[in-house]
Amino acid sequence: MYAKPRRPAHEVTQAFNDGFVIICTVRDAAAPGFQPVEELTPRLQLRYEEQRLGVQRYYEAKQNQVEISRVLRVPRAGVVTNQDAAITEDGRRYRIEMVQTVPDVLPPSLDITLSDYRQEDTR
Repeated sequence: MYAKPRRPAHEVTQAFNDGFVIICTVRDAAAPGFQPVEELTPRLQLRYEEQRLGVQRYYEAKQNQVEISRVLRVPRAGVVTNQDAAITEDGRRYRIEMVQTVPDVLPPSLDITLSDYRQEDTR
């Protein structure tokens, strides 16, 4: 009787050893009728692995007038949306532009696309 050889599952493991990122909820802290003031409330703290920013992702963002700065891979823990903000361990703030699930990796992961967080002074 023929027995098939055992083959690996071809699953990729992620290390998440590049640093940590704090995912924050953004809310308007201004009084009604006043100019909006964004207030960040920390919600999740996750380890991340830095991903390469591809040319296609970069230029597609440019077409939508968005300047993509970084792409981070984080474990899928809790809910991360594009309405949130991110703060890395060096204190830099980013706006989350896109959240994508990553297939065929262990542990289950998300790719978070970040743009620089700048609040322009309109005075």
